[in-house]
Amino acid sequence: MSKRTGCFTVQIRVLQQGNRLDHLFLNVLNVVLPVLICAGVGYALAVIKAPFDNKVIGGIVSRVGYPALIISHLSTTQIAVGTFLDVMMAAALAIAGFGVLGFLALKAMRLPVRAFLTPLMHGNVGNIGLPIALLALGDAGMAYTMGFVVVVLISIFTIGMWIPAGEFSPRKLVTSPIIYAVILSLILMASGSSLPQPLAKSFDILGGLSIPLMLLTLGHTLATLRIKSLGRAALLTVLHLVMAIAIASALVWVFAFTGAERGAVILCCLMPSSVATYLFIDQHVPEYGPDVAGFILVSTLATIIVLPIALSYWI
Repeated sequence: MSKRTGCFTVQIRVLQQGNRLDHLFLNVLNVVLPVLICAGVGYALAVIKAPFDNKVIGGIVSRVGYPALIISHLSTTQIAVGTFLDVMMAAALAIAGFGVLGFLALKAMRLPVRAFLTPLMHGNVGNIGLPIALLALGDAGMAYTMGFVVVVLISIFTIGMWIPAGEFSPRKLVTSPIIYAVILSLILMASGSSLPQPLAKSFDILGGLSIPLMLLTLGHTLATLRIKSLGRAALLTVLHLVMAIAIASALVWVFAFTGAERGAVILCCLMPSSVATYLFIDQHVPEYGPDVAGFILVSTLATIIVLPIALSYWI
């Protein structure tokens, strides 16, 4: 083969590789952009000062939407119960890992633990994680993601509240409808049973409320946050990302996750700081509210870069 032919072959391979990468990033953008557009609608509603009650909508999602979505998907999606429980265990370990590493980092940085540990520990797996998992990993990936979401939500409204408040209250745990939705779903999954058709369709309709409302609420909340100290926010975002990569890698290796469950765990670990945690900080340590708001905003914007890279090369 002549040098000219060899060079031509190399050029073709380079072009083919470039086309594959372009196609891959295009597919990733097709997954990420719908989420950003829906959140952008919520942001626009805040800008034009349209009526939008975050507390009412949040209550509907947490008390009706999330439980219905969990029952709707877990009771109909064919996934292994054992693996689902492993994902829930991985989520608990991830929160613990973020907690330990975050505590040590905050002490080293001389930042108040009460103000910053809760947002460092809890990712926005509901507002961003669920829609991304559904678009990127399909129904099975979304079902496994729900296992992660359940644990994070329980932690947010227990530990996430206790840290900034400085008090322990188990009442929120036993009164959460999400726990009972998971128990019912696990019973149906383990027994191979299904709900009566009218009930199943009702849960489908009610569960369908969740993702659009979550994304609208995310955008609206980000538009109304009081931002301060973007330099510190960027530093905390980098810290959170480094911890997320380390924790996700460890969990995937320890549990030997593959396929949809592997993608779900990695995605959930990479999620930005939860918007819900800002409410607790603003209530109990309001002097650091703007700093936490900045961290939430910057970490959320960072997903525009982080998620395409993760979906292209890691998941």
